[in-house]
Amino acid sequence: MTIGDLALGRRLVAQAGWNQLEADWRRQMELQPDGGFVAELDGVGVGTVTTCRFGPVAWIAMMLVDEAYRGRGIGRALMVRALESLNANGVRSVRLDATPLGRPLYESLGFVAEATFDRYRGVLPPAAEQSGEPMARKADPLDLDAAIALDREVTGTDRGRLIRSLADEHPDSLRVAGEPGRVAGFLLSRPGRSARQIGPCLGDERAGPALLADARSRYAGEAVILDVPAANAPAAAQVRSWGLRAERELLRMGRGPRVAEDPRRIWAGSGPEKG
Repeated sequence: MTIGDLALGRRLVAQAGWNQLEADWRRQMELQPDGGFVAELDGVGVGTVTTCRFGPVAWIAMMLVDEAYRGRGIGRALMVRALESLNANGVRSVRLDATPLGRPLYESLGFVAEATFDRYRGVLPPAAEQSGEPMARKADPLDLDAAIALDREVTGTDRGRLIRSLADEHPDSLRVAGEPGRVAGFLLSRPGRSARQIGPCLGDERAGPALLADARSRYAGEAVILDVPAANAPAAAQVRSWGLRAERELLRMGRGPRVAEDPRRIWAGSGPEKG
């Protein structure tokens, strides 16, 4: 997949009703220039898949097949090509967030269920009055490295390139809880086709709620999406209290050695592109 295939990516995202913008495709290509693949039939692009390698762990995303060409094995061909590429580059653990439509294909290729995320969507109401809980703040220059270290601890994956990319693209969205250089949690967000994606948001039992409350205050009146792990009941209760509703389930699946991830400290995922 190259820059010349962006029009195909945009078309397939619109057809599927997904939330990604062209900026999300470009970020995928910048993070892993050799990681995207296009399926063609008679010279016409009909499907896509992207991969991103974080050392021994990799993510597969943007698995899209044109509705008119489904049922012909195109999705399987894309997945096999993606897995071949990851195997050739020494990846041991492959992960993805599956929709119900894609789950049977992934299971047939050796992926197993690891965790469930619920996608919440709605318009954020006005912020409630702040309590005595710790407040989130704008990030200090020292905070980004600390946020990346926390992300690595919680997700079991060195996603530093992803976190830096999101922070560079949307610096005003980076908020942290804790002292400079010693963050207890952080949050990023980005715009989407139909709603702002709030996440990643990682932190302990005090930082997580404070960061989400801060996001509610800053983005009140906006349509938002949050992917919340089912294992984090307080996070789900908080977003439901705002009137957001779970619209669908994402199944986090893995192939190979299981990655040690702590969903109790994930208050909102990054989105299906990179968990």
